[in-house]
Amino acid sequence: MKPYQSLRHRFTRTCCRLVLPCALYCLPVLPLAAQDIHFSQFFEAPLLRNPSLAGLFEGDFRTQAVYRDQWKSITPNSYRSVSFNGEYKMPVGKGNDFLTMGGQLLLDKAGAAGLRTTHLLPVLNYHKSLSTERICYLSAGFMGGWVQKRIDYSLITTSNQFGGGNFNPGAPTGENIPSPTISYWDANIGMSFNTAFGGNLQHLLFIGAAYQHLNRPKNSFYLNAAIELYPKYVYSAGVKLAIDDQHTLTLHQDVFMQNTYREIIGGALISRKLGDFTDMPMYVIHGGALLRWKDAVIPVIKMDRRSMSVTLSYDINISDLTVASQGRGGFELGISYIGFLDRNNTSRDKVLCPEF
Repeated sequence: MKPYQSLRHRFTRTCCRLVLPCALYCLPVLPLAAQDIHFSQFFEAPLLRNPSLAGLFEGDFRTQAVYRDQWKSITPNSYRSVSFNGEYKMPVGKGNDFLTMGGQLLLDKAGAAGLRTTHLLPVLNYHKSLSTERICYLSAGFMGGWVQKRIDYSLITTSNQFGGGNFNPGAPTGENIPSPTISYWDANIGMSFNTAFGGNLQHLLFIGAAYQHLNRPKNSFYLNAAIELYPKYVYSAGVKLAIDDQHTLTLHQDVFMQNTYREIIGGALISRKLGDFTDMPMYVIHGGALLRWKDAVIPVIKMDRRSMSVTLSYDINISDLTVASQGRGGFELGISYIGFLDRNNTSRDKVLCPEF
């Protein structure tokens, strides 16, 4: 390695070790203007959008998992997020009402300071039928539970540890954090409307709104009571249009608003059924793209094989960070399974059922 390359390499490593950890470290101290953890495959993590979207599927239960790996092109300490959710739907009474119970587990690791976040959030959603002739439901959901954040204090470096141009890892950092772990309770509520329309009721539509962090939980490693999570408003909509017996077009749109932060993401997927029976196809292939406004273009492919689905997507960065990222954003893998239970009151036996 040439001398100037070695110097540049050491300078870059020093900056990364100093600036990135300190930036992550100081985030809890500043007023929160950034977004919560999010996924490009937001349609595969419905509970993170709105708890009233739990149970909008044709089946008795659903399990979903999404893995996201972001910014590997910029930092070796890339941002990794994993979402798991499960839902169990059952009829209520003798009418067409349903109740969905489930839960959301979210794991996240961010940056060089090893910031780890764990969410464990049970969910409850009631679907009230508004029609005896077609799918038409008003749903109200609640999700709330426990959140923990942890940092690895040994990975953090500060300017106090640099003196005379040398780095001394044993020198005091000059920071006083009572604990590397904080925990709090969080709560979200939401409502959605879900219906079928068209001459043969072949199309599906949903719209929804959610209010997240309604209890404004405290969010500071310094235990500063003035630092709290701002409430977040989420507006969602989707429409599934049957083009013919083999093809459908699905449109999704989400708008997130948290303090001064705004995120708009939406797009379309075209689907084709494969097999001899279009009402029970062996495979369904989906392809399309999403756009996160001023941030990323996201190609998406998905394949269903009966009850199992696999989705792949990749964020092509188009933000101001493109110079550093060279367009490389984040990879996501989603897996979903929907099934029926062998019981007398299964939703399989119901004429009407909330779904999208």
